[in-house]
Amino acid sequence: MLHFVRSLSLLLLTAGLLLAGAMHPQASPPSQQSAQTLVPPAAVPQQSSPPRQEPSGLNVVVLDPAHGGTDTGARGAGGIRESNLVLALTGQVRAALEKQGFTVLQTRKGDDGPSLDDRASLANAQRNAIFISLHVGSTGLPGTVRVYTLPAPQGTPPLAGALLPWERAQAAFLVMSRKLADLAQVQLSMRFKGSPANASAAAVRQLNSVALPAIAIELSNVSVQDPALLERMMPGVADGVAEAVGSFKQVYDAELAHGAPAIQPAQGSVR
Repeated sequence: MLHFVRSLSLLLLTAGLLLAGAMHPQASPPSQQSAQTLVPPAAVPQQSSPPRQEPSGLNVVVLDPAHGGTDTGARGAGGIRESNLVLALTGQVRAALEKQGFTVLQTRKGDDGPSLDDRASLANAQRNAIFISLHVGSTGLPGTVRVYTLPAPQGTPPLAGALLPWERAQAAFLVMSRKLADLAQVQLSMRFKGSPANASAAAVRQLNSVALPAIAIELSNVSVQDPALLERMMPGVADGVAEAVGSFKQVYDAELAHGAPAIQPAQGSVR
């Protein structure tokens, strides 16, 4: 009987332990908990931004407000100073070009006087660019606007890609410069009665060392008594220049696509 009671007690004790284990399961070891909590979520792949595309073809215009600093340029009887007027004109031409999407640089933005070499160096450092020098006339017919390129050089023209003397750098680009000049003169002659129908050639010093298509534009005449007469012409000049540059871009880009060598210099080709 005692043996039976002892066996029954052991049986009840075992059953109690099993029941307690079912109600309170054993916790995972700390090392397992740590391993579970340190598993990072799946990384979300990052989408890289596409590389920035540079504009193709002609996209830079270097504007050169002539004179500046101690060089006031032409002066009229009414106190008109060419250097001040061309700076105002440059601002309006710049705005019209930027509206068409061109990047515009200026050889000067205040009453300083960079050298001709400094102006040419700024232009020659650009790629897919043109150069426009802005002036007010001292001999031209008031109310008109004239466009100029350099005259054709004497002797054999330099070969495209050849090493160009600094003072003759423009010679290799005259064909494209004339195309730009003619487009500009057509636009300006439509806006200002009496202006020439075709561009002219003149020894404009600012163009000599520019190894890009380059032109000079001359506004009216400083002999007018009221500067407001010149200021009223500026919006029309700005619109005409922007229209001409937009048309020239098509010519330039087509030449560039066909590998025309005399649009821009090879690196280091100007000495």
